[in-house]
Amino acid sequence: MASKLLRAVILGPPGSGKGTVCERIAQNFGLQHLSSGHLLRENLKTSTEVGDMAKQYLEKGLLVPDHVITRLMMSELETRSAQHWLLDGFPRTLVQAEALDRICDVDLVISLNIPFETLKDRLSRRWIHPSSGRVYNLDFNPPQVLGIDDITGEPLVQQEDDKPEAVAARLRRYKDAAKPVIELYKSRGVLHQFSGTETNRIWPYVYTLFSNKITPIQSKEAY
Repeated sequence: MASKLLRAVILGPPGSGKGTVCERIAQNFGLQHLSSGHLLRENLKTSTEVGDMAKQYLEKGLLVPDHVITRLMMSELETRSAQHWLLDGFPRTLVQAEALDRICDVDLVISLNIPFETLKDRLSRRWIHPSSGRVYNLDFNPPQVLGIDDITGEPLVQQEDDKPEAVAARLRRYKDAAKPVIELYKSRGVLHQFSGTETNRIWPYVYTLFSNKITPIQSKEAY
């Protein structure tokens, strides 16, 4: 098997189970899971230069623009040049994908296709611990105490854009931005699409795909 470092990306709308799939890939194959949302929260918390730039947009209720997210991710990837990694939440747009192109060749892109009704149901059952970004789902990973974070004991919140009336617009925004990114990776022959309503059913196929690229560090396929 090739010893070259693996550069992987996962694409999927909010509620698609990306986070769960990423955790399993990281645990089974030893890839660094780099989530743009997590890195953004860390930079906001520690008031880095890029964190302060992002804060100016977030305080006005605006999306953080491409150039800020790109700068955040590029500086992180510079420190990870000797590691296998998996990007989650980046690139979200064609501009971001082109920026990533300038520093590396992506080997493998997973796109999760989940039916709209499933996404709507999942998001409406999703509660978040704001400061850590921990996500709970009342159906398949509920908190031990309803409305309370397991680790800190702090209250959980439901994000405005997870509420049913906001979900359709949010998914449309994702689709519009992701379409050219998906087309780009498809044209390069590195895109692998997985469809379904249950992460546990999709996972064995994802596991097999990665096994063909990199030796697993643990042999069990799912847990």
